[in-house]
Amino acid sequence: MTMTTAGVIFVLTLVAALVAVYKPFGDYMFRAVSGTRQSRVERGIFRLIGVNPAAEQTWGVYVRSVLAFSAISLLFLYLFQRVQNHLWLSLGFDAVVPHGAWNTAVSFVTNTNWQSYSGESTMGHLVQMAGLAVQNFVSAAVGIAVVVALVRGFARSRTGQLGNFWVDLTRITLRILLPIAVLGAIALMIGGVVQNLSAGTDVSTLTGGTQTITGGPVASQEVIKELGTNGGGFYNVNSAHPFENPTTWTNWLQIFLILLIPFSLPRVFGRMVGQNRQGYAIAAVMGILAFASVVITNVFELAGHGTVPQAVGAALEGKEVRFDVSNSATFAAATTLTSTGAVNSFHDSFTPLGGMMPIVNMMLGEVAPGGTGSGLYGLLILAVITVFVAGLMVGRTPEYLGKKIGSREIKFASLYFLVTPILVLVGTAAAFATGNNSTALNVGPHGLSEVLYAFTSASNNNGSAFAGITVNTTWWDTALGLCMLLGRFLPIIFVLALAGSLARQAPTPASEGTLPTHRPLFIGMVVGVTVVLVALTFLPALALGPLAEGL
Repeated sequence: MTMTTAGVIFVLTLVAALVAVYKPFGDYMFRAVSGTRQSRVERGIFRLIGVNPAAEQTWGVYVRSVLAFSAISLLFLYLFQRVQNHLWLSLGFDAVVPHGAWNTAVSFVTNTNWQSYSGESTMGHLVQMAGLAVQNFVSAAVGIAVVVALVRGFARSRTGQLGNFWVDLTRITLRILLPIAVLGAIALMIGGVVQNLSAGTDVSTLTGGTQTITGGPVASQEVIKELGTNGGGFYNVNSAHPFENPTTWTNWLQIFLILLIPFSLPRVFGRMVGQNRQGYAIAAVMGILAFASVVITNVFELAGHGTVPQAVGAALEGKEVRFDVSNSATFAAATTLTSTGAVNSFHDSFTPLGGMMPIVNMMLGEVAPGGTGSGLYGLLILAVITVFVAGLMVGRTPEYLGKKIGSREIKFASLYFLVTPILVLVGTAAAFATGNNSTALNVGPHGLSEVLYAFTSASNNNGSAFAGITVNTTWWDTALGLCMLLGRFLPIIFVLALAGSLARQAPTPASEGTLPTHRPLFIGMVVGVTVVLVALTFLPALALGPLAEGL
């Protein structure tokens, strides 16, 4: 079997599996976020934190709850790292330096999981389990909670209530993320992923030296790392490490976990607004963009453009031979189409145009299918912009799901869209202006691509890296930390403000002039708007970086 054939089978089986679970898993998530009955555990949690599960919140209270919870999480994780040398299972590691602890705390709380450190030589097991892994759960749950609140804004009328953040957070964590994480961890352990509390085992190498093989609670962190579209690896080389991702089938399972929740959330959207066909339309947009990206990334990598790849017949530099070129390209596309950022290969060593695709995926806003929750609310924002553009074209008031898109709504949508480009382009310019663009390995277009990738990854809460530059300095940790914070919470504020505005509206009956938002025409328009907005915003930067290098 050729590499190309194996890659095609790999992708088609992924598509088939995602299609098979779309309806049943989407219905399960809908019941989890829409049910009114509380389990005994949930009631205990609500009593402990003093929450009335029957009380709902306005958008302002909801967003303050999100920000308060995230601020407390950030402070706790920062302090946890700073005192880790005094904790059980510290493995003898020192406390994390202040700028590194800040960057890591922001990274995991914002669901970015950017890592400027080597996990196996920096973090003790307790910090990994009780700090980083916990944030993998709750940061993913925050994203899902926010999109559920936005959909309630579309579904409800003449009310300011969007649900209760604390109830949503608890249910999503206990009913959706935790059960799948337990089953997924068992599957990964069967596949050979490590799960222990070992401080490491010394072994003799073939050259007569000694090497310490680090163990740890890897499987339990690996599964939620992918399921919650987090991406932070237990080991420095992430999912390229055989203890995190031993075989081809664990590689397939990890990509499936990455895509499972984001691709199933449109079903929840359709059920909540009472029109399943609306969910199918949004899923179709996600599928078209994702399939195009996977195919293009594979084509660029399998073609092996460049002198050395052409000479040896494959672009295998930076890739694990157990995954080959195609499976590595598919993994790279999946983790940058979502906000996961996990890697099973070295993106910096991709061919110039192949390396451009992960950057483009993030620049699309990570909406195909995007992160847990963040992908769907990003795509719904683009749907709002699309109906606004369509309304201008035909001279009618834009409407989406029976809600008018007026000046207030389009302002929130526009502000949402502008956040990431501002952070990416200003951050990249600041790095060059302050001399922090220095790279030990590359100059010219590729050096620009490395800096551009870093700020695109941080601002989109992705977390993957092109590498090649030293980013564990005070300047980089601070700058990227600010991009992660602003790139996460400013959009959430605008999303919830939009949800509150929509929820207060009275429903608008459909008329002859209403644009049907479940048909192929609208699907094509959303795809077009997404691509055109990215092209107009980022094409000059791409032209100076990966396009210049590739051409």
